[in-house]
Amino acid sequence: METPAKSVLMTSNGDEVSRNMAFHLAKHGCRLVMMGNEESLRSIADKIRDSIEGAFPVDVIGLDMEAGNEEAFDVAVQKAWSSFGNFDAFLNSFAYQGKIQDILQVSQDEFKRITRINLTAPWFLLKAVATRMKDHGSGGSIVFMATIASSERVLYPGADAYSTTSAAIHQLVRASAMSLGKHKIRVNMISRGLHLADEYPASVGRDRALKLVKDAAPLGRWLNPDKDLYSTVIYLISDSSRFMTGTTVLVDGAQSLMRPRLKSYM
Repeated sequence: METPAKSVLMTSNGDEVSRNMAFHLAKHGCRLVMMGNEESLRSIADKIRDSIEGAFPVDVIGLDMEAGNEEAFDVAVQKAWSSFGNFDAFLNSFAYQGKIQDILQVSQDEFKRITRINLTAPWFLLKAVATRMKDHGSGGSIVFMATIASSERVLYPGADAYSTTSAAIHQLVRASAMSLGKHKIRVNMISRGLHLADEYPASVGRDRALKLVKDAAPLGRWLNPDKDLYSTVIYLISDSSRFMTGTTVLVDGAQSLMRPRLKSYM
């Protein structure tokens, strides 16, 4: 697989997954614009600059992912576009899982927040990004990321709101791939496995989750955010995947196959 050396716009909430993704993209020669909380992303951009020799500067654009109006997302994407001239790929890795709780306990405000971040924001971002890729005539690759809790075969108690809103992204990927293919725009999704800092393992307790996963999961471990995801992201934004669109790629160590067993062990 070739080094992509692409211009990439990515959303990030500064979590371990997106932080590691940004580092690996920079190591592979990508130019990055990161969108999200400006303060937290500035520190990531500074660390990339200080630790990766020869890396392109990383631009940061502030964006409130809970903004309810489309204009806020369009303005932010335009700033990114102006920074690059254009970009080859968009990676949406900003998500809010919410706390693990019974569906009957989820408040209206919490549900609205989860919906704004996990469904409304991706919808607005896809429109803003794809419009510019279409007008530029260059096409591009759009990649969404969610945990396996967004999949129908990986439901677990307490993640009802997150699972529901994230599941809609699977359909958005399929529908938009059909609509945008004529503009040379590909849309795919990564359904990632859980790691120790995710809400479900964290709710069980780190020590217990670390011990029991050895018996509950086929590979005997949780996802490693530093090593297990970046190659798939690089593949999906590279020209090597030029005939892939409308697809969800599972990168979960078969956790999704073992969900009932995982649940019973935990």
